[in-house]
Order: sequence, then structure tokens, then C-alpha cells
Amino acid sequence: MSDTAYETNLQTIADAASRKEEENDHFMRSLRHHDAALLDEMAHRVYEDVNDAIDCTACGNCCKTLVVNITQPEIERLAVFMNMPEEALRDKYIEESLAGNCFINSIPCHFLSGTSCSIYTERFTECRDFPHLHKPGFRERFLGTLLHYGSCPIIYNTVEQMKKELKFIE
Repeated sequence: MSDTAYETNLQTIADAASRKEEENDHFMRSLRHHDAALLDEMAHRVYEDVNDAIDCTACGNCCKTLVVNITQPEIERLAVFMNMPEEALRDKYIEESLAGNCFINSIPCHFLSGTSCSIYTERFTECRDFPHLHKPGFRERFLGTLLHYGSCPIIYNTVEQMKKELKFIE
């Protein structure tokens, strides 16, 4: 675990994101000049340090802003967990697109209680995987990462630390 002090104030992060839009655009373009596998290794290591230092359940901002896609098996598990008929669960909490994709029908998420998830042990795969920094393809997914840079302390601090380690200079 790192001794680095990380920024967790959401307003400070949002303000910095606005100020750094052009810088982040340049950083994204500079990533093309780095080996993708080495970037993944760095992103995973930095993410682990940041994730260990920041309690995302103290924030919950992702639950206040993201559309969460869910699968049929997740719906079935949640119905059992909540001791609720699947049809009632669907009526109350789930929207289905014309293409058959399911997602939580409310932003913020129905299951957000304060800054914590009331179904944390049964949370959906997209919730478990957010902010996706542990996955391969950091460079290729960086634009998507930037979409949440101003609202997620873990993303913000991971990107800022990577800028330092890559000696990125605006």
C-alpha cells in the first residue's frame, strides 16, 4: 500500500476534471506511444494502491450517476436475496429495453443507502467491476475511463498517479 495522500473530495475532483480536460486529452493521445501491456501492468498496480487507500463505500458517487446493466441470472439471484417474486422485483426496480437488455430503472440506484449499497453482497457484475481499472486494455478503454474521471476518486487518483509515473508533461 502506498503512503500517497489521495484526493477524495468530490467537488475538488470535479473542479480539477474541468480544468484538466485539455491535459487529459493530450495524455490520452500520449498513451499511444506506450506499450499496451506495460500500461496495463502499471494501471493494475496503481489501481490496487489507490483502491486499497480509498473506501469507495464512503463515496457511492457511481451509484448516484451510472446506469447499471444487469443480467437475467443477476435478477434471479436478487429476487431470492430479497425474498421477492421475480415479477415484483422487475416491476419495482428493473427496466427492459426493446432489445431485451435490463438495467436498474432509477438514478440514483434504488439500492443506495447513504453512500453504501444495501445489496452489496449481491451487487451486480457492473457494480463489482467498476471502475474497470483491473481489466486489460487500459489504453484502449481510456476514453471510457475519462468519462468518470471527474466523478470517481479512484479513477481520478489512478490517472493522476499514472501521469506522474509516466512523466507526462503537459
